Amino acid sequence: MSLTAGVVAVQGDVEEHAAAIERAARAHDREVTVHEIGDSGLAPDCDLLAMPGGESTTISRLLHNEGIAAEIQAHVAAGKPLLATCAGLIVASSDAADDRVEELGVLDVTVERNAFGRQKDSFEAPLDVAGLDEPYPAVFIRAPAIDDVGEATVLASWDDRPVAVKQGPVVGTAFHPELTPDSRIHGLAFFENDDATIPALEEP
Repeated sequence: MSLTAGVVAVQGDVEEHAAAIERAARAHDREVTVHEIGDSGLAPDCDLLAMPGGESTTISRLLHNEGIAAEIQAHVAAGKPLLATCAGLIVASSDAADDRVEELGVLDVTVERNAFGRQKDSFEAPLDVAGLDEPYPAVFIRAPAIDDVGEATVLASWDDRPVAVKQGPVVGTAFHPELTPDSRIHGLAFFENDDATIPALEEP
């Protein structure tokens, strides 16, 4: 059965996420059709959603103004997978530690924006990620970090701080998995999103 995927297209690396979803689907022998979600009414038809990075205050404002925010919340409530990356993680959180961000509250985490520095401090790091056999080449750009994981499960940490978490059907990363040809994070989020197959890492 072919799946319908949506990439929230208000900001960020939309085309890169779409390509990563297609690569991950092929790796798992699945068929997928990817759509850009820029208006309300499209997300309810999607089996899986990706929410890219960008600027978290702008993303949260546009999601609510366009009526997409409630559709993402309903998507998660229905148990359907969501991958939220970098600023997408901030918006998906329950506490962005910033009054300008209207969080979606689909991940019970508190997030610190720009925890690893500004644009000039961008870096790539080999991450040990629960559920992956080999280190993942994570790209960090103005990356947030997770201060409090709440009810979420830590999948990966860097510098003793959580940078990837999972809660129910939601996977959140502080890094940009769409900026590498390695599609395993998208595979983990969308095609292996099962608590029984993803062991938890010990919290730092």
